[in-house]
Amino acid sequence: ACSLPPYSLGEDIQNEMREVCKKMALELGVRGLMNVQLALQDGLIYVIEVNPRASRTVPFVSKCIGTSLAKIAARCMVGQSLESQGFTKEIIPPYFSVKEAVFPFNKFPGIDPILGPEMKSTGEVMGIDKDMGMAYAKAQISAFNPLPTGGNVFFSVNDRDKDRAVPVARELAELGFSIFATGGTYKRFKDEAIEVKRLYKLAEKKRPNVMDMMKNGEIQFIINTPSGHEAREDEVTIRSGAVANTISHCTNLSAAEASILAIRSLQENELKVTTLQEYHA
Repeated sequence: ACSLPPYSLGEDIQNEMREVCKKMALELGVRGLMNVQLALQDGLIYVIEVNPRASRTVPFVSKCIGTSLAKIAARCMVGQSLESQGFTKEIIPPYFSVKEAVFPFNKFPGIDPILGPEMKSTGEVMGIDKDMGMAYAKAQISAFNPLPTGGNVFFSVNDRDKDRAVPVARELAELGFSIFATGGTYKRFKDEAIEVKRLYKLAEKKRPNVMDMMKNGEIQFIINTPSGHEAREDEVTIRSGAVANTISHCTNLSAAEASILAIRSLQENELKVTTLQEYHA
């Protein structure tokens, strides 16, 4: 999912990213649109790639800010200046827009819904709200992955994600969810004084396991992060089972953290629909 404005980046980092992009555009002599991918790690900004072309993010951003960037860029390419078009300042909307990809996993039973660098999405949707959590919730509803407001959550995360998973589990417990986990995740939560119930791993061939609960409608949310490039067989079974049983699920902790914001917003506020025209007015 993509959020505009960014909700998890500080203003200093955002300004530094703006400066990086500005310098590259001037140095490369780009006229029109430029697509940049940046990564942030340990406070350092890395440029993954920069291309003098549009991307699928352009129509999303245009809808967010109420201005056609493609039209402005095309005019720049034929010689018109930004100043002559009255577009000399970045538009930062007073609301959040969240773009979410739509995937065809439910059409292919048994497929692992894990994401990688290759394109797998078949469409995109957008959720807008003055509250980031509600905007994310709307995007998930539109992408056929509606978030629950209560029930049981199943955790199974790899070792490198366990530290980050602890506050996620704690917040979900505070929001009224019951926590279930397997093996190492269960032990870690227990060590952190989080109330958690243990489920057997599928490979242990014992009951109860998460697939039993999923089929019985007893799991409402799944947080399952892959162990590596070669995911274990039971991980794939769990993730594909979530798709088959239309259970909301996350395969990384960033999505899980955003989901907490959304669930809290859904619990505390009424979901309202507002048109793009009303936002841009």
